[in-house]
Amino acid sequence: MVDDFKSRGGSPWGTPPGGDGNGSGRGGPRPPDIDAIIRDIQNKINKFLPGGSKSGGKPIGLILIILVLVWVASGLYRVLPDEQGVVLRFGKFVKTTQPGLNYHIPMPIESVQTPKVTKVNRMDIGFRSERDSGFTSGAVADVPEESLMLTGDENIVNIDFSVFWVIKDAGKFLFKIQDPQGTVKAAAETAMREVIAKSAIQPILTEGRASIEIETQEIIQSILDEYNSGIEITQVQTQKADPPDQVIDAFRDVQAARADMERSKNEAEAYANDVIPRARGEAQKILQAAEAYKKEVVAKAEGEASRFLAIYNEYKNAKQVTQERMYLETMEKVLADIDKVIIEKNAGSGVVPYLPLPELKKKVTN
Repeated sequence: MVDDFKSRGGSPWGTPPGGDGNGSGRGGPRPPDIDAIIRDIQNKINKFLPGGSKSGGKPIGLILIILVLVWVASGLYRVLPDEQGVVLRFGKFVKTTQPGLNYHIPMPIESVQTPKVTKVNRMDIGFRSERDSGFTSGAVADVPEESLMLTGDENIVNIDFSVFWVIKDAGKFLFKIQDPQGTVKAAAETAMREVIAKSAIQPILTEGRASIEIETQEIIQSILDEYNSGIEITQVQTQKADPPDQVIDAFRDVQAARADMERSKNEAEAYANDVIPRARGEAQKILQAAEAYKKEVVAKAEGEASRFLAIYNEYKNAKQVTQERMYLETMEKVLADIDKVIIEKNAGSGVVPYLPLPELKKKVTN
């Protein structure tokens, strides 16, 4: 078998037709020499490397391949759940990417920034706290040029408030506005002054704070949206709303007087709520009594009228009899409650012409 292999020129494919087994023959195709191709590529690469081909081609080529693979793999990057990826190509914004594993063309072609988009940022207007100014005692410094504002009824109010915001679009946030903190501050101060200028001082200091905060938040958001800032306002929180320090004592006296006025007003309303229903009840009672009296009088008058008509009809039929009956009935009514004594002038002898009716009535009663 070995002899047979040698007889074929030491090649598993045998000796090509017209050749001697080393590829020098003619008359048929021959397979490519892979080793020769690799050596040729290495020689070309070595020409561009220090030391040329003397340093050995295979180790240098392997190193280059590894470096290329490392460079390609460096384009992988991870965006955390609280971040957004911002891809830049030669410094120009290209796109934003969401949390997870992403890929970009490696440096120096593309680069990535991953700002925190869920972090809540705070901007204080009208005052500076320890967090802002570096105080170590926990003190708060007032900033009058930011906090003093003119109200709609031409009063001055000293108002401190805080604005809370997050990044909504990282691409716009990084490249549409130059100073995000300053932009938020300017928009917040403008919006609050606009709202305060439309409000009276009393609601600002008392029950109107919630509506002022909501309206201010809406105006700030509209301003930032016009700038394409990529910022979302999450809350506006009023920290303090007082009159200026120079007049705060006088204002408190006014507030106390107003509170007394409100208390007196409430007491008067309570008294009115007690008296008015009772007066209405009495009035209703009087009206009902008058209505009943009216019905009684009308019914009585109607009865008298009916009786008169009945008597009148009888009178037309028998005038003499009706007159006598009416006379007798009238005398009966007139004399009913009068003490009467009857004297008969035509009484016979032996008869006392005197009849004491009251005495007889008393005897009958006893």
